Amino acid sequence: MKTIKVMINGLPGNVAKVIAGHAMADHRTTLLPYALTGPEIDAAHCHIDGLAIELIRPEDRESKIEQIKSTEGPFISVDFTHPAAVNANAEFYGRHKLPFVMGTTGGNRDTLEKAVTDASNVAVIAPNMAKQIVGFQAMMAYAAETFPNLFKDYRLTLRESHQAGKADTSGTAKTMVAYFNRMGIEFGADQIEKERDPERQSNLWGVPAAYLGGHAWHTYSLVSPDSTVRFEFTHNINGRDVYGDGTMDAICFLAEKSAQGITGKAYTMIDVLKAGF
Repeated sequence: MKTIKVMINGLPGNVAKVIAGHAMADHRTTLLPYALTGPEIDAAHCHIDGLAIELIRPEDRESKIEQIKSTEGPFISVDFTHPAAVNANAEFYGRHKLPFVMGTTGGNRDTLEKAVTDASNVAVIAPNMAKQIVGFQAMMAYAAETFPNLFKDYRLTLRESHQAGKADTSGTAKTMVAYFNRMGIEFGADQIEKERDPERQSNLWGVPAAYLGGHAWHTYSLVSPDSTVRFEFTHNINGRDVYGDGTMDAICFLAEKSAQGITGKAYTMIDVLKAGF
């Protein structure tokens, strides 16, 4: 069976390294020796399990990408870059007709999807690639659609903790806010309590020391108006490996859609799960 060629963008970032390792280990994919990187990166290469990957800076990517397309043929781009680069990257992929999996959070998500449809491109866009959490989100989406105002007048507290290097508020948390809004709770994304202090994470949250540099902890607490009823949902991820499996499934899903000639469509990880990948 022919493998899917994959270009992991965002190297030498930590999450991109994890995904690149999965791409090398997965029999379904072949990792290309190129990666788009940020303007702050001076290194010329990043090494993943012995493979030297050429890092392409922003000023070089327009010319370089056409060379890569000519040499490699069709491939899937996987984006784990920086929140500030999300929308510009989506436009870049559209200009060059590059199907992409977007795992980077941040940016304007409506504009992101519009960039896919306007360019007649195809993509999987998700703020979280962990399949089990995506499944949990799907359950919450079902509840929001089926039971509107289920938690009307309840008070929501939403706390999330990520490593100090994460620049933006959790995309997963923002998505969950929208579901709770539809279930009758007045709550804005600006009310999310964001923790990035390693000392507080260790002493107050209990995040293991080994994972202070890479974790994603979320707790959603709902309390009734008279404080007699309390619901709490928690999902805590230590490390980054959990995102690898979901991303690989998204790649295979997108490769199939691209091979079918589908264009102008932005899929979600829920679509990936429903398709059985």
